[in-house]
Amino acid sequence: MTIREQLEQEERSRLSPRACLSAESRGRARSIAPCPMRTDFQRDRDRILHCKAFRRLKYKTQVFLSPEGDHYRTRLTHTLEVSQIARTIARCLRLNEDLAEAIALGHDLGHTPFGHIGERSLDELMPEGFRHNEQSRRVAEVLEDDGAGLNLTEEVLDGILCHSGAKFPMTLEGECVRRADRIAYLNHDLDDAIRGGVLQEFELPADCLKVLGRSHGERINNMIADVVSFSQEGPHLAMSPMMQSAMDGLREFMFERVYRDKWRAAEESRCDVVMKQLFRYYSEHPGEMPEEFVLIGYREGTARAVCDFLSCMTDRYAIRTYQRLFVPAGFALL
Repeated sequence: MTIREQLEQEERSRLSPRACLSAESRGRARSIAPCPMRTDFQRDRDRILHCKAFRRLKYKTQVFLSPEGDHYRTRLTHTLEVSQIARTIARCLRLNEDLAEAIALGHDLGHTPFGHIGERSLDELMPEGFRHNEQSRRVAEVLEDDGAGLNLTEEVLDGILCHSGAKFPMTLEGECVRRADRIAYLNHDLDDAIRGGVLQEFELPADCLKVLGRSHGERINNMIADVVSFSQEGPHLAMSPMMQSAMDGLREFMFERVYRDKWRAAEESRCDVVMKQLFRYYSEHPGEMPEEFVLIGYREGTARAVCDFLSCMTDRYAIRTYQRLFVPAGFALL
C-alpha cells in the first residue's frame, strides 16, 4: 500500500460523512498517474503554491494601495489568513482540510492589480463584465503553465469559482473558504485601517463589537467558533443569527468608512486611469503583449487577451508599464 493509499484510508476512517474524500474526487480534465505520496487535493495545493500567479499575489493590493509600512496586508497575506481560517473550520468539523487549503490558496489567483478598484475597471471595459472569482478559475484552467493550466481537480476549481458570488460551492470545504474569506478580510482590513489612521478604536460600532469581540484575535476566534457550533449538521455551513447580524453590521460600517470613503477617491481615480489607459493601448497594439497573450488574442479575441494580461499584472508592474508608455522619460544627450 502506497503512502497516498494509506492517507486515503485514514480519511475514510477519520473524516465526517459530509466531507469530500480525496479518493472520491470527480477528477481532472486531463487524467494523470496517481502520486505515490500525495492525495489529489494535496497535489492541487502544491501546484497552486508553486505557480507564478500565486507568487504575484505578494505585490497585489488588498485594500491599501502600495503601502509603505511593512505590516499592511497584501493579497498574498490575505490568502494565507483565509487558508488558516478555512483549515481551522474544516478541521473542527472533520472535513477535508487539504481540499479547503487548496481552494483557499487558489481563490484569488485571478485578482487584478489595485484590488477591487482594478476589478471594477475591467468590469466596465469587458462586454461580458469581469469578476475576479471567474478569472481565478481561468488562471488555474487556462493561463498558468504557458497555457496548459494547472489541471486541478473539479472540486478545487469549483471552490475557487464559488468562493464569492451567488453560486455556492459543491463541497462543504468550499463553503469553509467562502466563510473564511469574509472573516479574514473584515478583520484584517479593520486592523489595517486602524494602523493607517483611517479609523480610531472609539469609532467602531459598539453593538457589533459586543457580539464579535474587542480585539482582532477575539473577533476571529468568536466567528470561527460560531460557524463550527452552528454547522455540526445540515447541508451547509451557518452562523447564529446574532453573530451573522453583528458581522453584517461591521461589514456595512467598513464599506461606509473604509471601502467607499472619500479618502480613497483620489487614488481610486488614478488607478482607474492606469487600467483603462493600458487596456486601450494594448487593444490598439496587441502585438506588444507577451507571446502567450498574443496567442490568446488569436483564439479568443483581443479584448479577452488584454483583460488576461492586465489582470495578471502586479500593482508595481502596472504602474511601471504605464510610466513607460505614457510618462515622458526626459531627453538623454548622446
